[in-house]
Amino acid sequence: METAPSRLQQLLAFYEEDPTDPFTIYALATEYRASEPLRAMDYYQKLLAEHPDYVGTYYHAGKLLQQLGNPEEAEKVYRTGLSVARRAGQLHAASEIQQALNQLLGLDYEDD
Repeated sequence: METAPSRLQQLLAFYEEDPTDPFTIYALATEYRASEPLRAMDYYQKLLAEHPDYVGTYYHAGKLLQQLGNPEEAEKVYRTGLSVARRAGQLHAASEIQQALNQLLGLDYEDD
């Protein structure tokens, strides 16, 4: 009896068919984030380079960079993401990125 392909296998098949689809690349990054963060980062980097207007990338790429111990690079990603999100009129995304940046810079005064 054949088992259904996993979500990851399906995404990799979609990616093989069209390696330029930002949604597939983003989904792969998301899929790998917990188990293989460096591989996830490769996909985020590809999105940042080839699809700079894909707003969803910036928050998660920044968070992953922080997790991987690269706060300077995370800050750059957040700042770029803020501009991109605002330009696109995606104010909710901009506010999430702003919060992440503030937290990174130690400017969040909220009690957790």
